[in-house]
Amino acid sequence: MKRFVVAALLVVGITTYAQVKRESPQQSNIERMSPEERQEKQIKRMTAELNLNSTQQFQIKQLLADQSANREKKINRNDLSKAEKKDKRETKIRKIQENQKIMEEKMTAILSPEQFTTWKTNQEKIKQKVANRVKDKRDGTLRNEIEN
Repeated sequence: MKRFVVAALLVVGITTYAQVKRESPQQSNIERMSPEERQEKQIKRMTAELNLNSTQQFQIKQLLADQSANREKKINRNDLSKAEKKDKRETKIRKIQENQKIMEEKMTAILSPEQFTTWKTNQEKIKQKVANRVKDKRDGTLRNEIEN
């Protein structure tokens, strides 16, 4: 009887633990911040990393505000076929790449050459971190699918 009770408690404990969704502390903080708070945090980080002066801070703040406004406009979730989703994804990728080039051109106008190289290396590090997270997430979902 004791073994049955212990086994039942173990099964209940494992199933309830499996249902808990884990979020990274960084992700939960990002979701709670407003776009303005995220911009301020990003400007503070860039000021510390790049030693920006007040004019550069103001220009970058305007640039980030424009980006945020454009991003909010583009958020659109539609039910599409696979081919339409693929086409839409490809056009989004092209637009993102174009926007990145435009952003880079604007940053070269705002920042000094030393600041720009520092900013560029920081952007590459961020891209690498995101790529690693995506890879880890895909590997985790693939493992989960294989296990189930």
